[in-house]
Parts: sequence; C-alpha cells; structure tokens
Amino acid sequence: MAALAQEILFWALAVMMGIAAIGVVTSRNVVHAALYLVGTLMGAAALYILLLAEFVAWVQVLVYVGAIVVLMLFGLMLTRAPIGRANFDNDQRLMSALTALAVFGVTSYIMVRAFEGQTIDLTRETGTLTSSIGEVIFSTYVLPFEVVSVLLLAALVGAVVIARRD
Repeated sequence: MAALAQEILFWALAVMMGIAAIGVVTSRNVVHAALYLVGTLMGAAALYILLLAEFVAWVQVLVYVGAIVVLMLFGLMLTRAPIGRANFDNDQRLMSALTALAVFGVTSYIMVRAFEGQTIDLTRETGTLTSSIGEVIFSTYVLPFEVVSVLLLAALVGAVVIARRD
C-alpha cells in the first residue's frame, strides 16, 4: 500500500513539475517565469524527500530556490531589464518542439535501458547519509566548495557594480 501511495505522489509531483516547466518557457513575463521556476525546483526537492534524501532536498531548497532564483530576480531588478511583458516569439516553434521531442525520446530510451529491472531500496540507516556528505564536502572537496562561494560573491559584487554605474 505504501508503494502505491509513493507512486501516486511521484506522478502528482511529476505532473506539477511538468506544468511549471512549461510555464517557465512559455511565460512572457520574466518574473512569472522565475516563479514557475521556483515551482519546478520545489517539486524536485519534494522528489528528493520522497527518495528519503532530506539533506539533498534542503540543499535544493536553499541553493536553487533560495539563492539562484533570488539572484536572478535581483539581477533583473539591478540591471533594469524589461520585467513586464516581452515578445520573445519567433518562427522556430516547430523546430524547437521537434528538437525537444527528440531529446526527450533519446534521454528516455537511455534511462530505460540503463535502469531496466532495477528497484530503489528505500531502507537505510538513520543519519549516515548526511554525515558522510558533510564529511566529504568539508574534507575532500573543501577547496572547490570555497572557490564556488568566492565565485558567487564576485557575481553579486559585479551585479551591484553594473547597477551603480549611473
């Protein structure tokens, strides 16, 4: 019974994420597109929780929803980009739809072939995943972690410098 509930919840989240992802690429308002992106990223975090990966879910919420989307919105506001309705339409709708369908088909084929007949074991020991991830990040990968933080700080300072040029 629990497996059926998990599958129903998965498909509900997948449909919600699909609708939000379509909203990201079809919205004419940039702020609305960013809010649709929040919905898509929150759906991904909910899928991580469904897989019992709470740490990864919180990283998804904090880094992508909390930082990237906010940075994107601040970038739009600081650079005085046109936020209202914009016309991004062109004559390449059919080609883009065919390309998206081809990429979806190839990716689906590869994923089905790679994981055919495998199941996900959702039983685990409590607390071992989060502690091992933290140990690896702050021991083995501490230098790349700090380089990324400096890079994000430089991007934020650059956005402020661009906005303050007047």
